Amino acid sequence: MVKIISDSTCDLSRELLETYDIAILPLHIHLGEAEYLDGVNIAPDELYAWSDANNSTPKTAAASIAEVMDIYRQYLDAADEIVIFSVSAAMSSNYQVMKLAAQELECEDRIFVIDSANLSTGIGLLVIEAALMARGGKRGSEISTAIEMMKPKVRASFVVDTLTYLHRGGRCSSVAALAGGVLQLHPKIVVENGRMDAKKKYRGKMNRVILSYVKDMEEQLKAARPERVFITHSGCETEDIAAVHEYLESLQVFEDILETRAGGVISSHCGPGTLGVLFVEK
Repeated sequence: MVKIISDSTCDLSRELLETYDIAILPLHIHLGEAEYLDGVNIAPDELYAWSDANNSTPKTAAASIAEVMDIYRQYLDAADEIVIFSVSAAMSSNYQVMKLAAQELECEDRIFVIDSANLSTGIGLLVIEAALMARGGKRGSEISTAIEMMKPKVRASFVVDTLTYLHRGGRCSSVAALAGGVLQLHPKIVVENGRMDAKKKYRGKMNRVILSYVKDMEEQLKAARPERVFITHSGCETEDIAAVHEYLESLQVFEDILETRAGGVISSHCGPGTLGVLFVEK
C-alpha cells in the first residue's frame, strides 16, 4: 500500500481528504508572537481580522524536521511506501525539510518526496491523481514518475482583490511594480515554473473581474482534462462563486466542478477576495 500525504497548502476540503484517504502535514502561521498550525487551530477569517487590526500580514513557515519525521513514522508501519507533496520548493523550504526527514529515517527508498512546483489546488489536482493511482495498486516510483509528467500540464492562476498581502509577503516580485495605492487594479497571478508572476491586469468591480478572468481562459478550459476543475477562493461572495460555477457548467467540459476554500497559508499570502480556477490540460 502507498500512503499519500500533502502539506496543508493543497487546499483540499475535509470531504475530499476523506474520500481519497489523503493525510495532511500542517505548515505554520505566525501572527506576531503567536504561532498556529494551518487548518488545525486557526481559520483564514481570523488571519484577516488580525491583519486589519495590526496593519500587518501573517508570516508562514515550513514544518519542522521533527514534525515531518513524526508523520512519516505514523504511516510507515502500515504502508509499504509514502508519496508526499510539498508546496513549490521555490516558495518554501518545506520540500527540503521533507527530503531531510526521509534521510534521517534512512527510508529514502520508501518515501517519494514531490516538489509540486505549485500551490493551492494546483497541488490538490496532483494529490488526487496520486491517490487514485495508489488506490489502483501503483507503486510509489510509478506514481512519482507519472506525477512528474503531469506537473507541467497543471494550470494554476487566480485573480486578487487586494495587492496588499502579495506585496508585503514578497512572494510575487512583479506585484511590487503594480502596488502603490492603485485603485481597482486586480492582477491575474499565474504559477509558472514553481513561481508566481503577475500577468494580465483587470480593473473594475471584483464580480465583473472574476468572470472576465475565467472567460479569458475559455480556450484553455475547453482543452482541459475533463475529470475535474477547481474553483478555489479565499473568501469571495457566494454569488460570484456561483456565477463561475454556472459558466464552467455551460462549457460542458468537466465531469466534476469542485469548490474549495483556501487554507490559512495560502490566504496569508493572497488575502481575502481571491479566486482561482485550476485544472489540468490534456
